[in-house]
Order: sequence, then structure tokens, then C-alpha cells
Amino acid sequence: MLPGAVYIDPLMYNVVGANYTEWRNLSTFLEVTGPSATIRSIASNPGFAFAHEAPIYVPDLNVVFFTSHDGGPLGYSGWYNNSVVSMINMTEVDMALASTIGDVNIQVQTLNLPDTVQIVNGGTGPYKGDLLLVTSGRALLPPSIVRVNPSPPYNATVLLDNFLGRQFNSLNDIKILPGTDIMFFTDLTEPGFLSYGWLNGFRPEPMLPSQFVHPNGIAFTPDGKSAFITDTGVSGGFLGTNQTLPATIYQFDVDPRTQSFMNRRVFAYSDSGIPDGIQLDTMGNVYSGCGEGTHVWNAEGTLIGKFYLNSTTAQNDLHEVWSRYFGRGGNISGKHPSSGIEPYHNVDSLGNPLYITLHTNIYIA
Repeated sequence: MLPGAVYIDPLMYNVVGANYTEWRNLSTFLEVTGPSATIRSIASNPGFAFAHEAPIYVPDLNVVFFTSHDGGPLGYSGWYNNSVVSMINMTEVDMALASTIGDVNIQVQTLNLPDTVQIVNGGTGPYKGDLLLVTSGRALLPPSIVRVNPSPPYNATVLLDNFLGRQFNSLNDIKILPGTDIMFFTDLTEPGFLSYGWLNGFRPEPMLPSQFVHPNGIAFTPDGKSAFITDTGVSGGFLGTNQTLPATIYQFDVDPRTQSFMNRRVFAYSDSGIPDGIQLDTMGNVYSGCGEGTHVWNAEGTLIGKFYLNSTTAQNDLHEVWSRYFGRGGNISGKHPSSGIEPYHNVDSLGNPLYITLHTNIYIA
């Protein structure tokens, strides 16, 4: 099956009886995609998982930054080798897409970053004009939050690399709470997936209690009142898969005074793979990279559609999605496209498409 946008009939996923009508009144996936959505590859390298996570669009440069895979058979990173952060020029992408109706392959540029940036796994921005990256660390080098200049010489400043003197285990994702400068980030605090530092004996045992198995992606509603965190506990990395553990998105209320997360509840469960990177649009729809593509749920947690990429293997779980108008909280700035204006899907009223990183490819939808 070729990549494409797939409408999900809620009645297929909810046993509600023949006379139940509430689901039929929901906004459809067509309001997200427009009437003639397509998916096209804009960059590809079959031999290198160059586009793993941490996509950050910098409007002033019209450039998107992203990181390669932190390990895996095509990641070429691990104890002895760092991952790489690259960028793609969106002006070149637009020109190439306008010249053809098929796929294109725009050359990406790798950044020459200092050794303080080790195995990037998440990011957000621009934050005061810069990139905010979180790293898993490498070998004896600790995980950290790093602020990076998006322009040459790409100088980097480590903002945080410990909690009260104790190293983090493996930082995964980061977002800014809308309306503030407060950074929220996830750290995998249990043994298993990416917790190699503790398992190999050179990082301390996790001490803090956790409501998660493997907290992964994080995002906020545009008003900052709700937070979403993905739990990828089902995927144990080198420890294997445990189907009794979560592949779940949790929703929280954000306390306006303390910014604490409250009232934890299940928002959605991924029916394929794990929900990894997560973003929201201004209509409250939630997007997450899962097993075979990007899944889209409405604000009530009902699966309304998928951007299907024909990828189901563990090595090819989709990781991140972004639009050129994601805000600092990870939100798409609009929706409801004007049909017929662009030859591809628009996710906001300014004609800005959805972009998807999938290891060896970057897609536009």
C-alpha cells in the first residue's frame, strides 16, 4: 500500500450498538487534510537514519533542523559515535515541489556542533532565537539540555546536565509552556528502553517515583492549560517488547499557579507501535508518530485518521511530526485549508503542510 491519508471511521473502533449516533457528529479527518491529500518524500537516504527526531522550524532562516537516529542499525551512533544534527532549506523544498508532482530529494546539511552536544533525541524552538535540544548523553558524557545558535558557528551552551548533582538518565523530549519561558522535559526513569546508563553501571539508579514506564513525547494545548505525555513502555528497546505495558498518551491539567501536572487520565492508546513525538493544532487535534504513520485524534481522544506511511517494523516506527507554524508549545497555528490552492495537504489556513521525520526519509503531507 502506498503512503496516503487514511480516514478512520470511529464506529470501527467503538462497540456502541446499531442505534448509537454521537460519533457520527464528529469533525472528520477531511477537515484536517482537505479533499485531496497526498504524501511526498522531500529528502531520502536509504543507508542512514538521518531524520529521527527533534524537528525545529526557524522562520527567520526558513530552515528545519532535526537529528539522526540515536542508535539502531542505520543510526551509526552509540558508545563511540555521536549522532548528528542536520538541517534542510525549505525554500529549496518549495521550489523543488513546485516543479514536479512526485517525490523530491533535497540535500541536507550537517551541523558542526561542539562535543557538549551528545546524542540529541528531542528539541523545540525557536527559544529566544535559538534551538533547545535535549540529549541522551553518550558513554560517560551526561544527558543535558543545550541551547544552540541556529546560525554559524552553531555555538552551544549547556543549560542543565544534572538534578541536584545527579545525572539524568536519558532525556527524551522538551517543550516550552505557552505564555512562559518554563521548560518541561521528559527523562526515562525506569530500566529498559534507552536506560543504558544505569543498566551499564555508570549512571545512578533512578530515585524519583514515576507515573510512567517510559515517558517520551510532551506537548501542550495552545492556552497552556493541558499537557500531553506519551508513554512508550511497551517498547523495551534491547529488552524486547512487552504488550502488557503502555503505548499510551496521557493528558493532564496544568495548575496555573504552580505549573504542576494534575488529574492524570488516559487520552488515547496507539493501535500500532508506540506514540512517540506529539504535537497539537489549535482545534485541539492531537498528532503522534506511531507504528505505521502519524495518528490523529480529536480533542476528545477519538482516532479520526492516519497519515499512513506503510511502516510497521520496530526500526521504522515514525517519530516526529511538525508544521512550519508549530508554536513554542508544539502547536500548529491554524487549520481548515482552502482546497485547491496547493497540490498537497495543508494543515493550516496559511497553506503550511505537515512534515514527518521517518529515519531515512522526510515526508510532506
